[in-house]
Amino acid sequence: MAFDFAQVLIFTLVALGFVFVALSLARWVSPRFPSKDKGDTYECGERPQGPAWFNFNPRFYVVALIFVVFDVEIALTFPIAAAFRSWMLNGAGWLAFVELLFFTAILVAGLAYAWRKGDLEWVKSAKE
Repeated sequence: MAFDFAQVLIFTLVALGFVFVALSLARWVSPRFPSKDKGDTYECGERPQGPAWFNFNPRFYVVALIFVVFDVEIALTFPIAAAFRSWMLNGAGWLAFVELLFFTAILVAGLAYAWRKGDLEWVKSAKE
């Protein structure tokens, strides 16, 4: 039992030592020549144009969140699809299928709500 704790302790000490050595080496080796260009905002290799604080259309966020929701759906659905055949042979496939249908139905209902609300329209009318 004590041997197991010793392994964890040794692993923790090695990890902390690695972090300490890496940070110390980076601080010792890295150049320190501050300039106006280094303190400036970085935008994909291009010089920034205009102020950094400006109004950003929230429609971009809504579309990005909808994409993330369906991207996570695929990430959660793929393992079920990969193991579905073995579950069918063991008799548990129908339960997994119903659960997956329920999960997908919730996401489709959310998509229908966003669509009906008009959040998927890229150009909105000014009637709001």
